[in-house]
Amino acid sequence: MATYIQNVKFPAFLLVLIVSVPLAVAAPGSDNKPNIVLVLMDNFGYGEIGVYGGGVLRGAPTPRIDSIAAEGFQLTNFNVEAECTPSRTSLMTGRYGIRARQRPDGPPRGIWWGITEWEITLAEMLSDAGYATGMFGKWHLGDTEGRFPTDQGFDEWYGIPNSSDRAFWPDSDSWQEGAHPDLEFTYVVSSKRGETPKKLEVYGREKRKTIDREITDHAIDFIKRKAKTRQPFFAYLPYTQTHEPVDAHPDFKGTTGNGSFADVLAQTDAYVGELLDTIDELGLKDNTIFIFTSDNGREGITRSFGFTGPWRGSMFSPYEGSLRVPFLIRWPGKIPAKQVSNDIVHLTDLFPTLANFVGGDIPQDRILDGVDQSDFFMGKSDKSARESIVIYIGNVLFGVKWRNWKMLIKEIDEDSYAIRTMAYPSIYNLLIDPKEEVPEGFYLDDTWVDAPLWQVIEDHLASIENDPGAPGP
Repeated sequence: MATYIQNVKFPAFLLVLIVSVPLAVAAPGSDNKPNIVLVLMDNFGYGEIGVYGGGVLRGAPTPRIDSIAAEGFQLTNFNVEAECTPSRTSLMTGRYGIRARQRPDGPPRGIWWGITEWEITLAEMLSDAGYATGMFGKWHLGDTEGRFPTDQGFDEWYGIPNSSDRAFWPDSDSWQEGAHPDLEFTYVVSSKRGETPKKLEVYGREKRKTIDREITDHAIDFIKRKAKTRQPFFAYLPYTQTHEPVDAHPDFKGTTGNGSFADVLAQTDAYVGELLDTIDELGLKDNTIFIFTSDNGREGITRSFGFTGPWRGSMFSPYEGSLRVPFLIRWPGKIPAKQVSNDIVHLTDLFPTLANFVGGDIPQDRILDGVDQSDFFMGKSDKSARESIVIYIGNVLFGVKWRNWKMLIKEIDEDSYAIRTMAYPSIYNLLIDPKEEVPEGFYLDDTWVDAPLWQVIEDHLASIENDPGAPGP
């Protein structure tokens, strides 16, 4: 039985929240290991798709994405980090972004650094478990030698190394060549394991329109190729939408009559539908885990047309509109259909949960923040394996969620992004005050919540203090 922690002491309260990995669903060496298709949207808010109150309300029905909920499990309290790179770090490592940024000596790395070569990624874990691994889309976890996807566990990659805001640069009238030695246009790239990524085309506004179509095509080709073998596969599709600029493919531009964002929403639903159809047509449906989620809430800029549903705020904030995103998972015959839960789950949990599903090994020489949710997902437990998460923006601790309560020791001005350190923490009951409008408004009868909320913070800070850090470049 794999364990999460080795050679690190934790306070007793935290250990209660950390569960051991149960016997794996797929035994090591099994020929019946499930395939995995993981779709990760970019800055895609909670309220975009139909089953979360969007779809038609947003100008574009999303029946294909919604079907995953009808056939699987929908989470209404699935949490990510407040920014792109930290969220992708959490997904790939099972560790909070702040933990992966710790150095053996010195202050933490910057939030856009990504991950070091030392980290064991989800792709590396799955590769070691016998999986073919393909990534098609945005990486944003490192663009220096040894830190590209095909250096970190993926057999093949087609996509972009960083963020889509760089797609504005080639078409900008104010671009200044040579302004800084590190500045250059982003290219669409491809590579195979162990190869240096090859630059293909400049990633400008025209390429922006077609990149998610190409990501889908490459993923479908990968799935079809691997279906001809007995090797299980992991197809990871970190789409580039709906990060700005939100430019629809020519096939979808104007099709909804409701603007570019609705066109891209319809486009995304169609692409996810193609992935689902491919899995079904190849006879792989019952043995494929299909996940749809996002790295953050909507863009935080005024021009963004994204929608966070009932939640306050956007990415780059400590509010629910930043942290709560859609999460749908389907695995017919294993994950019961039409489940919905409001229990807390975090993006870090996917690493140990998928490891359990496939019989993969959990690293024992480092701290994982993720917990195994396999019993919860499969209906063997009606409760999530976690009760709490911590909230960071950059390297600054902002607060904590515990059950239906939230405490912010810092808040942020949503117009200026100025950080406000609170003389007294803001405490919200998210069931009664879901939009976080009235700090302490429903708190005086329940001041007992101070104890578990502060305990989570104390235990987390102790674990960070004792963390040896992530070595290497």
